[in-house]
Amino acid sequence: MARSPLTLAASVTAALPGIGVTAVGPLTENGPGRFDAAFARLEDGRAIVVRMPVDDAAARDLATESRALHALTPGVRALLPFAAPEVLGETGSGTQRVLVVDHLVGYRIDPANLPKGPGYAPAIGAALAAVHALPVSVVRTDGLPVRSPEQVRDDVTRLLDRVDATDRVPDGLMLRWRRAVEVDELWRFESAVVLGGASSSSFLLVDDDEGIPHVTGLLEWAGLSAGDPAVDLRWLASAPTATDDVHDGYARSGERSPDPLLRERARLYAELEFARWLVHGWDAGESDVVDDAVALLTALADGVRGDHIVPDSRADIDDAMALVERVPPTAAAPIDTSMQTDAYDPEALSLYLAAERDRLAAEDAAPADPARENAFDLTGLREPEDPGATVPVDLDGWTPHRTGSLDAAPDETPITAGDVPHHVTAQDEEDAVRASRAALRRWAVAGDDDAREARDA
Repeated sequence: MARSPLTLAASVTAALPGIGVTAVGPLTENGPGRFDAAFARLEDGRAIVVRMPVDDAAARDLATESRALHALTPGVRALLPFAAPEVLGETGSGTQRVLVVDHLVGYRIDPANLPKGPGYAPAIGAALAAVHALPVSVVRTDGLPVRSPEQVRDDVTRLLDRVDATDRVPDGLMLRWRRAVEVDELWRFESAVVLGGASSSSFLLVDDDEGIPHVTGLLEWAGLSAGDPAVDLRWLASAPTATDDVHDGYARSGERSPDPLLRERARLYAELEFARWLVHGWDAGESDVVDDAVALLTALADGVRGDHIVPDSRADIDDAMALVERVPPTAAAPIDTSMQTDAYDPEALSLYLAAERDRLAAEDAAPADPARENAFDLTGLREPEDPGATVPVDLDGWTPHRTGSLDAAPDETPITAGDVPHHVTAQDEEDAVRASRAALRRWAVAGDDDAREARDA
């Protein structure tokens, strides 16, 4: 730690004039850290935490966190089932900024060590749901960032453009990400208050008398904004065994409408963290960072090869729903589905019947197929002599054959579209479907020709 606890304790008196410090000690997790921090005890008995940034980037984050904590008014804090640090004093700017907050009691769990099952994972999921349930006005009123789904999607697109420009990402991975961005269904979410990248280590937990863990505090608020709630779940890529339990706790405690593709977006954001690392190294000209990011991206590409963030079935359903929405409202009006020959273009119908007779003649010349013995006999159908007139098809004597093993007498009830006899084969149904499609296609073509002739006239 660059600054000693005594140095930090001296800065407390600058941030809190007139308050004495009775005890001080280091506050570290033995990591590189972006802040110098210390625990101190004030003469009035309060326990506090003092922090100072180690570089300019950390200084900007510390200033942002201070602003976010000030946005948490007493009314907002009352909506949360856990505590948030309260700013007691601050002074300085840049790397000399000092932020003093009250000390929250509890322990933290890194994502890699988060166990599955009831307890820790569901508790953290419920705590995240409580943050996302806060009114968006909390951040909008204080001028904190507010992003709509469209803006979030555009941000991802711009990131992919920057990553693609480096030409260091495997093609399969770029295609995977581009494909996800193009799925409209993936970006249909409701913006919420988010922490901008919280993880399980952001939460403080305390066990009750029965050993059940409860979230008592949340430490990291620098990314407070409004946006995609999935960004606060991307860390689950580092806790695969606890993913389902965190999502279960989140869903049970959430007061928002269900988000069916929350997991998919969280997965996308987790993968894009490697892309951000690459862009950081590329822009800074740090070749070792670029090489490290490329190695990570290559391993990721091998691990997800042949997989899609959004399954094809979801994309197909989305395309189908979009197609339905484009159908004119009149297409949904009730129609008579009975076989009315006059509804078809006579020329189109005669062409189909001629082709059908040729097909049947070819089948008659071929060896008998027992599977086709129950086919309809269409030899009684005749083509109208005047193609320009609408002439109904002569259906006299047209009845289904009952041969082979069917010993019962033929059913004398006429066949209608709504009463198909049980002895009609699957091949008959396929032939009928093909006939309808052919007639309708020819009918549409003829209608287009008539429309063009009317316009030319």
